[in-house]
Amino acid sequence: MKQKYPLYGKIALKVVAVIGLIIFSNLFLQWCQNNLSVSLALKFAFSWHTEKFFLACLVLALVYGLFASIAGSLRIGAVFYSVVIGILGYANYTKMVYRQEPIYPDDLKMVTQFTLLRTMIGNGPFLLAMVLVIAAIGAIGWSIYRSRKLKRGQQLSRGVVVLLCSLGLVYVSHFNDSTNLLRKAYNRTALWIPYSQKMNYYNTGFIGGFLFNLRVDAMDKPEGYSEEAIEAIAKKYSELAQEKNQTRESEAPNIVYVMSESFSDPSHLNGITITGDPLKDYYQVADQTISGKMLSQNYGGGTANIEFEALTSFSMGLMNPQMTTPYTMLVPKLTQLPSLVSFLSQDGYQATAIHPYDTSMYKRKDVYDVMGFDEFLDQDTMTYTDKIEDNPYISDASAYQEVMSVLSDDTQPQFVHLVTMQTHMPYVGKYDTLDYQATGDGNMDSLENYLQDVSYSSTALKAFISELSTLDRRTLVVFWGDHLPGIYSDTIKDQNDTATLHETQFLMVDSDGDFQQQDVEVTSPFYFAPTLIEESQQPTNGFYEMLLALQEELPAFETGQYYIGGQWQTQLSLNKETQEIYDAYQMIQYDILQGNQYSLDTDLFGE
Repeated sequence: MKQKYPLYGKIALKVVAVIGLIIFSNLFLQWCQNNLSVSLALKFAFSWHTEKFFLACLVLALVYGLFASIAGSLRIGAVFYSVVIGILGYANYTKMVYRQEPIYPDDLKMVTQFTLLRTMIGNGPFLLAMVLVIAAIGAIGWSIYRSRKLKRGQQLSRGVVVLLCSLGLVYVSHFNDSTNLLRKAYNRTALWIPYSQKMNYYNTGFIGGFLFNLRVDAMDKPEGYSEEAIEAIAKKYSELAQEKNQTRESEAPNIVYVMSESFSDPSHLNGITITGDPLKDYYQVADQTISGKMLSQNYGGGTANIEFEALTSFSMGLMNPQMTTPYTMLVPKLTQLPSLVSFLSQDGYQATAIHPYDTSMYKRKDVYDVMGFDEFLDQDTMTYTDKIEDNPYISDASAYQEVMSVLSDDTQPQFVHLVTMQTHMPYVGKYDTLDYQATGDGNMDSLENYLQDVSYSSTALKAFISELSTLDRRTLVVFWGDHLPGIYSDTIKDQNDTATLHETQFLMVDSDGDFQQQDVEVTSPFYFAPTLIEESQQPTNGFYEMLLALQEELPAFETGQYYIGGQWQTQLSLNKETQEIYDAYQMIQYDILQGNQYSLDTDLFGE
């Protein structure tokens, strides 16, 4: 009997060690979430949000239990678990620094994008992470092989733990179900803030915020949604479009979309002084045509979301906050998605997407197939792939050469959608000669390299616009920056309001010079297509007519930011007529993205 007490003591020590590991790992995640602040992490856990902290510990215990039982070893399970949590916490900290956004479940799908990850975090951290992952996988593989020698009773216990932890995690994955007990437990004290995921994670903890972004519908069902309601909306706006189209001739010009990576004007930010004019060539073009500012849905990232809005004319601001990336979470599941691509294809357009990088980023290949693009050119299939100095990305000048090559085929009108990469982070060390200097708080080396980047982009754009005059077919161009670069210090960000940190440059150009000079205070990317069609007097459709009507009173908006009457508001407040248009737009978007797609059987998206 005396020999049993040491055994019980060992078991107790192991239990204490496991509990300690779970608590410490949760504190580590909070430390990373709170900008490496130990005091904030401790206050969250043991003062402000203790109940939510320990609910998160239960979830982490299931994760650890699964790893340990698969490995057949508490120690090896702890090693593998620690590596996973360590990398996850570091990734969350890095994303918060550069994008002011936490890690979402869907971000984990990018784990195989080794080249991009290495470029973003640097060779040293990437190499260390790879070594740790390989070592952890090797250790757990060795442990699984070694576990064959465990006794039958131990194997049975191990299998039971694997099953229980797996079932537990499956249940946890349904966190957003109304009947989920874990969600109900969180709801006792949690203050969910759907319009700000950053605050969501701060208020509920990393695990709570992460779970909040698991499986969810794209949109909530609007009141009154039915086939009859959709048909009534379609009839109203399709008739408006048909009336306009009676006076419009379809000359079918080429149309080029250029989404320029991180293109913006840093001189618009408070707290920064710039020597020189890196956007001089850009403004020489912009000041002669339709141009202004565009409201980006994100700061420092979220490229695919801006692209989604520009191509589909659907707003991210109408979606559930957990629908963080439609390109990966939603579009590949759809069989039909009306967009500018499908609209133009009705008029005989050839549609080509060009992205001088990897095709798998944001599942673009799958997304472009759903949208109806005829061809997708990437870094491996492009003809022109020159780079500038030590910049690892294909230059904008080369990308424009690729566009001109496509446009040279004038047997049919072309729609070309270009997503550039030259100005993608990181910025330090790209160029030997920096023609522009910057002063202000933070990393001015990154900013000065970025200024050189946008200068090269401006020059390439000006040359491209000029070259369009050599084409036989009229060509329309929409150019915009997707978001600001995530390089500004907290001090700089504090000196600028939210709208300023989300505003980039945009312009629309007609190679025939028919666009009159027009200064646009601000617009949203989902208005690009209807605006371009209207300004160029091309045949339109009912959906675009609806958007034009909405744009008159609500020229730009995202969640929590509404531009109404020349001022930014945090709450949506519309007159009765505009509210009806907004509600109709919301219902059509729901119908396509989450509903029964009744509107596809109407003339709403056709000419």
